[in-house]
Amino acid sequence: MVILIKVIQFFLALSILIFVHELGHFMAAKAFKVRVDKFYLFFDWGFSLLRVKRVNGKLRWKFFSKNVPEKYTVTEYKDAAGKKQTKVEPIDLSTLDPDDWRTSDSTEYGIGWFPLGGYNKIAGMIDESMDKEQIKQPPQDWEFRSKPAWKRFIIMVAGVFMNVVLAICIYIGLLSKYGEQYLPTSEVNKYGIAADSLAQSFGFRDGDKILSVNGKEVADFQRIQMEMILADAHTVEVERDGQVVVIELPDDATAKLLSSQDVNFITYRTPFVITDFSAGSVAQASGMEVGDVIVGVNDIPTPYYQDFVRNIKTFKDQDINISAVRDFDTLRFAMHLPEEGVIGVYCAPLSEYFNMGTVEYTFWQAIPAGFSKTFSEISDYWKQLKLIFNPSTKAYESVGGFISIGKIFPDTWVWSMFWRLTAFLSIALAVMNILPIPALDGGHILFLLYEIITRRKPSDKFMEIAEYIGLAIVLALVIFANGNDIIKLFR
Repeated sequence: MVILIKVIQFFLALSILIFVHELGHFMAAKAFKVRVDKFYLFFDWGFSLLRVKRVNGKLRWKFFSKNVPEKYTVTEYKDAAGKKQTKVEPIDLSTLDPDDWRTSDSTEYGIGWFPLGGYNKIAGMIDESMDKEQIKQPPQDWEFRSKPAWKRFIIMVAGVFMNVVLAICIYIGLLSKYGEQYLPTSEVNKYGIAADSLAQSFGFRDGDKILSVNGKEVADFQRIQMEMILADAHTVEVERDGQVVVIELPDDATAKLLSSQDVNFITYRTPFVITDFSAGSVAQASGMEVGDVIVGVNDIPTPYYQDFVRNIKTFKDQDINISAVRDFDTLRFAMHLPEEGVIGVYCAPLSEYFNMGTVEYTFWQAIPAGFSKTFSEISDYWKQLKLIFNPSTKAYESVGGFISIGKIFPDTWVWSMFWRLTAFLSIALAVMNILPIPALDGGHILFLLYEIITRRKPSDKFMEIAEYIGLAIVLALVIFANGNDIIKLFR
């Protein structure tokens, strides 16, 4: 059931993002009177799940149907030199049945069967549809290729623009309804941090209080690890035993952080106060009560919950003694630790120990905050891409595909979290699409900028070859990202 919930969230978010992106291209094309032959959610290779089009003044619907033939015929022949040639001839539409879809110039709307994309088929444009035959026919006023370069530029940018607008709108809605909550670093410093083995190899110690990263104070504790990665931090200033200590991070710190992908690299510490027991709890059976404060496992002091979790795993399927404080007395409770390595207790939530930082917004205050958050996310995503293309960080090893994206969705359906993730993915889609790779919007934009600056238009043959190269690059990236996911499953 958990997997099903994640899958549904993934495909719903993907559908929204693709629809909005393609809607941007569609509206811009229509505004400049460019004909859009198809507007599809998902790909319709061979056949469609659903298609609808206005033909002869009436809406026509088709379900599970094969693709409709084109408005031209393609004939192959050999010229006098024996070289293969193709001849493209328009069909005489007057000879067709009035209800034939080819007699209508209106847009065909549909849903394809392959649920990992979507597209507009814009007349007179070499894109992922690779409709080269249409390009071989004489240009028409209503075609993409017949419009001035600046209009074509706007049409191509519109998809990315709409993804950014979507993220802004989502963040405005979320901030106005829920506000923004974060864990202040100053609150975490009440007890200091818990440092895992990697953090300790860098020089951190349990109980350190984070003061700054690269000389910059980070108010949100959960941003510290990201700041260390994105800012390529060299120093972290901490307070240790009342003294200020500057930790010099190793040159390969970013690479090691990305390789570990451990969110507990440094984390907060809290006392371990029992608030409830699970069914069949060995702790409850041993005599422990709600309100007890766990402080040790056998002879190992565990003054904080994080210390307990770190040490309890070494005693799976063994008889152990748990030390706990009750009414100023320290008691010992004997029990057998199950194979799962848990004693069946629940601890108090973070709000019991820390004053969470909360920023409330009215709707009007949420508007500039939504813009600010969106562009901050875009900046962070650009920095992450730079790391991926920097071989020394080995960030490319952490690139994930559809499995990784699916995993970020929660196990239960929480609308606020769903929309936060959709906004983030919308930004990711916008940034990825603007990369100057042929077959992506960024590739078309690059060629259009070249045309605007030089006043020379790349040939159709060049655009065709570039599209093939771009498709190959995109396919290779998809295979690489999803290949990483598969490798991680077997590690």
